[in-house]
Amino acid sequence: MKRKGMLIILSSPSGAGKSTLARRLMAWDPTLRFSVSATTRPPRPGEVDGRDYVFRSRAEFEAMVEAGEMLEHAEVFGNLYGSPKAPVLAAMAEGCDTLFDIDWQGGQQIKQAMGDDVVSVFVLPPSIAELERRLRARGQDSPEVISSRMARSEAEISHWAEYDYVLINDDVDRAEADLETILSAERLRRFRQPGLSEFVRRLNAEFEAR
Repeated sequence: MKRKGMLIILSSPSGAGKSTLARRLMAWDPTLRFSVSATTRPPRPGEVDGRDYVFRSRAEFEAMVEAGEMLEHAEVFGNLYGSPKAPVLAAMAEGCDTLFDIDWQGGQQIKQAMGDDVVSVFVLPPSIAELERRLRARGQDSPEVISSRMARSEAEISHWAEYDYVLINDDVDRAEADLETILSAERLRRFRQPGLSEFVRRLNAEFEAR
């Protein structure tokens, strides 16, 4: 029975495991689409247009916003970022779900635009000390950058109650299993299965024919 695709928003402070869970969810269900963000920043070495980001000039990006072609957008450090609407609507029409790895501000914009088609999940770390340990264990950032990420984490966590579901990622395997359970249950919601009414009508017709 064909169902309507939905939008899955996954958010967390940096270091809480959002990206790891997103990769695992995509491996669990290869039909999931990942929302590729558009940006005005120049490509970095090795980045491919349409795979890593949709690279656009500022004028092109602003024209997309003006035409209502973005589900959400924001300016970060002088560059524009946003989520193009067309691929998401196409996936929904095919009954496929789209995964968004975005912050709470982008998530709120998408929820305002798409309403009940959105399922939002916030991932919390088991403790602040563990969050900082994970950031340092990456070995990718300077102490100053880590300090900045920790400061932003406090603001991110303050919005936890705005999400439909909240997971505490103290065990990544359990968090993944919980995330898969959420997705499976949300797919079975009655309003996401438009063919149910016709199916029940056929059942009633069978009763009448007995």
